[in-house]
Amino acid sequence: MNRNLNKKYNHIEIEKDRYQQWVKSGLFKANVSSINPTFSIILPPPNVTGLLHLGHAWDSTIQDLLIRYKRLQGFNTLFIPGMDHAGIATQVKVAQRIKEEQKLNLQELGKDKFLQQAWKWKTEYAQNIRKQWAKLGLALDYSHEVFTLDENVKQAVNEVFVKLYKEGLVYRGKKIVNWDPELKTAISNIELNYHETKGKMYYLKYFIENSSEFITIATTRPETMFADQCIVVNSKDKRYLQFIGKMVINPANKMLIKVIADDYVDMNFGTGAMKCTPAHDANDYEIALRHNLAMPICMNVDGTMNELAQSYINQDRMVCRKQLVEQLRKENLVVKVEDHLHQVGYSERSNAIIESYLSQQWFIKMKPLVEMIIDKQKNKKTKIDFHPILFEQQLLQWLNNIQDWCISRQLWWGHSLPVWYHKKTKKIYVDTNPPSPINDYIQESDVLDTWFSSGLWPFVTLGWPQKNVDLQKYYPISVLVTAYDILFFWVARMMFMGWKFTNQKPFTNVLIHGLIRDEQGRKMSKSLNNGIDPMEVIKKYGADALRYFLVSNCAPGQDLRFSITKVESAWNFNNKLWNAARYVLMNIDDKFQLDENIVYNNSLSFIDQWILQELNQLIIYVEQYMEKYEFVLVVKALSNFIWNKYCSWYIELNKVNLQNQEQQSNSLQTLYYVLQQIIIMVHPFIPFITEAIYEEMGYKNSILTNKFPKVKVMEKTKVVTQFVEILIEIIGNIREIRKELNLSLKLPLTIHINTTNSFFEVEKNTLNPYLLQLTNSQIVTISDSPLSVNNKIIKIINSAVIEINVSNLFNKEEQLAKLKGELVYIENEIKRSKDILNNQQFLAKAPPTKVEIEKQKLEKYQNQKKLINAKIKEL
Repeated sequence: MNRNLNKKYNHIEIEKDRYQQWVKSGLFKANVSSINPTFSIILPPPNVTGLLHLGHAWDSTIQDLLIRYKRLQGFNTLFIPGMDHAGIATQVKVAQRIKEEQKLNLQELGKDKFLQQAWKWKTEYAQNIRKQWAKLGLALDYSHEVFTLDENVKQAVNEVFVKLYKEGLVYRGKKIVNWDPELKTAISNIELNYHETKGKMYYLKYFIENSSEFITIATTRPETMFADQCIVVNSKDKRYLQFIGKMVINPANKMLIKVIADDYVDMNFGTGAMKCTPAHDANDYEIALRHNLAMPICMNVDGTMNELAQSYINQDRMVCRKQLVEQLRKENLVVKVEDHLHQVGYSERSNAIIESYLSQQWFIKMKPLVEMIIDKQKNKKTKIDFHPILFEQQLLQWLNNIQDWCISRQLWWGHSLPVWYHKKTKKIYVDTNPPSPINDYIQESDVLDTWFSSGLWPFVTLGWPQKNVDLQKYYPISVLVTAYDILFFWVARMMFMGWKFTNQKPFTNVLIHGLIRDEQGRKMSKSLNNGIDPMEVIKKYGADALRYFLVSNCAPGQDLRFSITKVESAWNFNNKLWNAARYVLMNIDDKFQLDENIVYNNSLSFIDQWILQELNQLIIYVEQYMEKYEFVLVVKALSNFIWNKYCSWYIELNKVNLQNQEQQSNSLQTLYYVLQQIIIMVHPFIPFITEAIYEEMGYKNSILTNKFPKVKVMEKTKVVTQFVEILIEIIGNIREIRKELNLSLKLPLTIHINTTNSFFEVEKNTLNPYLLQLTNSQIVTISDSPLSVNNKIIKIINSAVIEINVSNLFNKEEQLAKLKGELVYIENEIKRSKDILNNQQFLAKAPPTKVEIEKQKLEKYQNQKKLINAKIKEL
C-alpha cells in the first residue's frame, strides 16, 4: 500500500503504460471455459481510412463501460475488436497517395500493384487505430480481432452470397443506381451527401407533331433529353387530355416520342407534364416498367455524353447542358429559365454530383428478408429490443419502403464475387469453389458493397460458418451500440443476415446514440474546420476525463455537443477523487487491513452509518439505471455521492471521528471501505485513475477482478438520517452567518436552539464535536423559548430556529428584511406544492412515492412559515 500518493493528479503518469499491462496480463481475454453467464459486444468496425474521431470515441466508450460493468458483475465478457476494409473509401485514399507519391493513376498502376499498396495502407492504419483503442482504454480481446477481408470472412461472404443466389434472393439485372461518374462505380445511399444547390429550371417546348401547339416541360437536367422516351401527363389533367396518344418532337434530337398518361404525375408541380428518361431517373424507370418503354443511356460511365448525344458526344455532361440550352435558345425552344434551389446528391468520396444511372448490377431481393424481420419483431420471444424504442419504429417504417439492395461495386478493393462467366457460352457459374477448367471462365470484376460483409459481423466475428465454442457461447451478441445514422444501412442488414444464416437474432439489444456536434450544434466537418481530435483531448486532459464527459452529457439517442469546459469539469472530478484517495491513504498505517464485518457492526457512529446507508442507495440506483442504459443519470448519482456526500461532507465529518479513540478504528474502516466501493462502481467510466488508486490501496490484482458492490444488510434508522441532515443544515447556516457578518473562524460562537423537538436535547453532545471542529461553534442552550436578547441573528432550519447572540455585530433591520425575503420564498413554495397536489392529472399519473414526497415538502414549508412569522413578530 502506498500511503504517499502524488499531491497532484497527473493523468499522463497514471495512464502511461497501464493499458499495455492490462493486455499483457490477459485481463481482457474471454474465458471460454467459464460457467458464468456471458455478455458480449462487437465493436462497430472502424474504416481503415484514417484515424478515429470523437464519434468513434463516444461509441467505443459506451461499449467499454458496459463490458467492464458486466465483468465486475461476474459475467464472462467478450469485447470483439475489428476493422472494416471500407471499399470505396479506402480505394480513394490509396489512389490519392499513389497519385501524390508516384504520379500514377490506377489504370497506369494496374490492379495487382494497387492491391499491394492497399494492403500496405491497411497495415499502417490498423496499427494507428490499435494505438488509439489503447489510449481510450478499451477492454478488447485482441485474440478475437477480425478484419473484413480476412480469409475466414471471405469464406463466410462467399457462402452467404452463393446461398442467397441459389435461393433466388441474389440476382443480376439492370436498374437505376446512384452512380459516381468520377470513381465510375455504383455507391450506396450512405455514401451520398445532399446539399442545397443553386441550379436552373429549364422550361422547354416539345411541339406536337404537325402542329404549332406544344407542351412545356420543366427540367433541371436538359442533357438527359437525348434519352427521353415519352412525355407523361396525369389522366385527370384536363389541360393535356387531347394530347394523350399523340407524338411530340424531342427538341434535343428532333425524334418523335409519345404522350402517355400515368397517375404518378403531380398536376400541381411544374407544368403538370414531365419528360420520361428511364435510364437516368429512378421514378422515370418505374414508369418505364409499367409502360414497357425502352431504356437507352445517353451518358458514359465517366459522366461524358455518348453517341446518342450526337454532336455533343464525349462532352462533359455539364458542358453539354450549357451548349444544348444555348442551341435551343437559338431555335426558340426555350420558354424561360429560372433560378432553382434544390437538393443535389454529391459523392461523399469524390464530391462529384451523382447521376441516377441505369446499370447492370447485382442485387438482393429485400422483400422476403424484410417480411422476416418485421415478423420477428412482432414476437416478444424473437424481437430485438431497441433503446430508445422510437428507433425500432423508424427502422420498421423504413423497411416497409425498402428497395432491392445493389450489392456490387466497380472497384478493386473488396470482396470478389464468387461469380464466373463462361468465355464462349457466357453462362453464369456461382459457387464457393471456382469452376473447372478455370481457363474457360472469367471471374466477375465487381466487388461487393462493404455493407455486405459488415452485415455478417455479429456471427462472422465468432468464426461462422464453422460451429465452434465461441459461437455457441457468445452469440447472440448481448448489446449492439451504434449511432442512429447507420441504423438502416448496418443494423437492418445485420438483422436479416443474422436470422437468415443462424436462425437466431444477431443481438439481444440495440443501444442507439446520436452524433457529436461542435459547441454551436453544427456537424463536425473539414469545411467548417471544427473537428476535434480525441487524441489531442486525451493528451491534455486524459482518457478518463474524455470518457466521463462523453457518457455524462447526453440522453440516449440524442446528439452530443462537445464542450472543452465540460471536459475540464470531468478532469476536476477525477482530481477530487484522487485527493480523496490521497487523504484516506494518509490516515492509515501499514498494518491496516479492511474488515468488512467491522464496517457494518452496531457500534458505528451516526456519520459512518449515514454514509453506508447512502452507499446502499447508490448501489441500488446505479444498477437500476445501468440496466436501462441511462448513463447520464448514473454519472449524476455517482458524481453527487463522490463529490458532495463523500468528499465534501463525510470526509470532513469523519475527521472528528478520527480524533476520538473509541470511533477511530471503525471510522477508518468505513472511510477506506467506502472509497474501495466508490472506485469499483465508477471504474467502468474512468478505468485508468480507478485502477491506479486501487493499486495504491495495496491490491495486487486488477480492479476488474473484483466484484461490483452489493447492498449490505443494515438497519436504516431515521435518527441517522435526521442527525446528519440537521448537522449539515446547522453547519451550512453557521458558515453563512460568518460570511454575512464577516466573522473570523477564530471567533467562537454559542448557539441557542429554539425548538420543541426533543432530538436536539438528546443529541446535543453528539452534535457539538462536529460543530466545534468544522465551525468553531457549539450548541449551549435548547428551549422552546427564544433568546431574550436584542442583538441576535436567526436562521430557520427544518424543525428549529438557530439563534446566536452577536452583540455589537447585529443589525435588526437587516435581519427583518432577510426574514421577510425568506417568507416570500416559502409562501411561493407552499403555493407551488398546493397547486401540484390539487392537480388531478398529477395525482392520477404520478407514483405514490412522488406524491408523498410533495406532501412532506408542503408540511416542511408550512412549519418553516410558522417559525419565520414567529421570529418576525418577535423582532
